[in-house]
Amino acid sequence: MGIRTGQQYLDKLNSMNPHVLIDGEMVTEKIADHPSFRNVARTYAKLFDMQHDPKYADALTYESPTTGDRVSASFLVPRSKEDLEHRHAAIRTWAEYSLGFLGRTGDYMNGALTALAAAEKWFAQADPMFGENIRKYYERCRENDLLATHTLIPPQVNRSVSGSEQLGGQLSARVVEEREDGIVVHGARMLATIAPIADELLVFPSTLLRSTPEDAPYSYAFALPNDAPGMRYLCRTSLYNGGGTHDEPLASRFEEMDAVVVFDHVFVPNERIFMLGHPELCNAFYSETGAGALMTHQVVTRTIAKSEFFLGLASEIAASIGIDGFQHIQEDLAELIETVEIGKALMVAAEAQAARSPDGVFLPHWPTLNAARNWYPKVAQRFPAIIRKFSASGLMALPGEADVASDALPDIELYLQAKTLTGPERVRLFKLAFDASISAFAGRQALYEYFFFGDPVRMAAALVNSYDREPARARVREFLERKD
Repeated sequence: MGIRTGQQYLDKLNSMNPHVLIDGEMVTEKIADHPSFRNVARTYAKLFDMQHDPKYADALTYESPTTGDRVSASFLVPRSKEDLEHRHAAIRTWAEYSLGFLGRTGDYMNGALTALAAAEKWFAQADPMFGENIRKYYERCRENDLLATHTLIPPQVNRSVSGSEQLGGQLSARVVEEREDGIVVHGARMLATIAPIADELLVFPSTLLRSTPEDAPYSYAFALPNDAPGMRYLCRTSLYNGGGTHDEPLASRFEEMDAVVVFDHVFVPNERIFMLGHPELCNAFYSETGAGALMTHQVVTRTIAKSEFFLGLASEIAASIGIDGFQHIQEDLAELIETVEIGKALMVAAEAQAARSPDGVFLPHWPTLNAARNWYPKVAQRFPAIIRKFSASGLMALPGEADVASDALPDIELYLQAKTLTGPERVRLFKLAFDASISAFAGRQALYEYFFFGDPVRMAAALVNSYDREPARARVREFLERKD
């Protein structure tokens, strides 16, 4: 089959029967047409359509090694510098279309599946069946252009104890039965972004597991269709208020739903299980397979696109109202320029230092990517603050699209004009600024980026503990011993 069209994606989504609860309503059919999911589903459909567009097809696709059909380049196993560059070009194409605001485009988890499938031998340490399963599942997703998301962490109930200890171990999703044909899982997991509009849900290891018998039921990796019997999604309220692209330019297109996943004695067949037991292997799931590197390669590419958007938005606002010559404004613009260029430099460095893994996968340099993923969540918090500073009260004086089309137009044209824009043009620009800086959508984006890879404090500790600082320390010791 190969790459799907947007309509094929929407048709497949509407043919499924997930169990989705949102705002007190149970949605079990035609999910792509529900008001809370319709717009973002069509944005994702546009991404699928871009693969068929001659303008983007070379970057976004490659020939399947098994069928010869065009398939998504996010499934390309990088065996060379050129392959890695191809993956980067594909990721960048989608990221620039979404301005970096879509955190769960298919290339994110496709990158994980690509690395995991190439690490088939690593899975075989636990059971040869797991290695075969992950390879076949990757091929199925590649050849059918499936959209997968994932769920990672236990419910946030009592963080002073591990997930396996919360409420006596009864909250976090766990294996409650092992059968000849599969396993049964019960409990809950957070936080499945875009799960209602995905084809597949990947349930992968996350928080650090201890190598004890108590953690064995929480040690697993498997995949399920998003309408698997017994699985249900508890969604937050949508941050899209129903406006058009004029009044909610970002939320109307990019509002990705987040959900808690409840597993009510869900059966997972053997062929969909990639790891079972082996807490020590689950702890190494991302680092030793290369999945972490390819996933972060996608994330850093996306966040560069987002940084560029905020630089462009801030520059447009500054020019439109004539503040771009003020030094305190230029200082903030310089900060945004620095963020863009540092992000690009980290990506160049990661790719320039790429090397083959033991499985022959050409992986970008992990220490550089790890630094980037620790740096960005903090600097990104400045983006909405800068937009608020530049826009000031202009964010509070914004008539809607209906007003622009009403008898109020002469007043809008006269009193809301800008140095370089007409009144309606300024309103449209500042609506974008509003949605990027102070709307509920903007608030969720800031939180999402800050905790994208987990608690920044724990991430910093992990960076320190994993980084080889000995060469730097040795230079200090050598200097102290010098007699010249």
